[in-house]
Amino acid sequence: MAEDDLVETGPIDYLVVEFPGNRMTGEGLPLLIDLVDRGVIRILDFAFVRKDTDGTVTGMELADFDGDGRLDLAVFEGVGSGLLDAADLGEAGGVIEPGNSAGVLVYENTWAAPFATALRRGGAKVVASGRIPLPDLLQSLDALDDLDVGDGTGTPGGSGTGPSATG
Repeated sequence: MAEDDLVETGPIDYLVVEFPGNRMTGEGLPLLIDLVDRGVIRILDFAFVRKDTDGTVTGMELADFDGDGRLDLAVFEGVGSGLLDAADLGEAGGVIEPGNSAGVLVYENTWAAPFATALRRGGAKVVASGRIPLPDLLQSLDALDDLDVGDGTGTPGGSGTGPSATG
C-alpha cells in the first residue's frame, strides 16, 4: 500500500469475538456483510482460532459452522491480507477460554476516512484511541443514575452548600 493510499484511509481497528463452546451460529454475518456493502467498514483481515481444552491454540479454516451444508464464510474467502500472522492468532487465542473459538477481524472504519484525512492534512495525529466495553459503560451510567444530579453538581444529595429541603 502506497503512502498516498494511507492518507485516504480511515482508522483501523480489530476485534476478537469469542464463541463459547465453539458455537458459531452465523447470526452476525449478514450484519457484517451489510456494513461492508454500505461502505461503513472495509475488512482487511479475517481469521478464526480455536483453543482446545488443553490450551493449544490452532487456526481454523472457513467452514460450515452452522451445519446447514453451505460454507458460511464463502463471501470472506481470500479476504486475508497477511496482516494477521501466527503470533497475532496466538495472542487472540490467549484471551479466550479453553474449549472456545474466536473470530479475529481487522477492519478499516471507512466512514471516518474523510474526517481522518482532513485531520492528517491539517497536521493532526491521533495520540490515543480506545474502546469502552459495554458493561463498563452501563456501570458508569448506573452510578450516575444513583447520584442526585438535579442541581448540576453530580454529587449525592446536592452540593452540600446552601439551604436544604429538610433544613
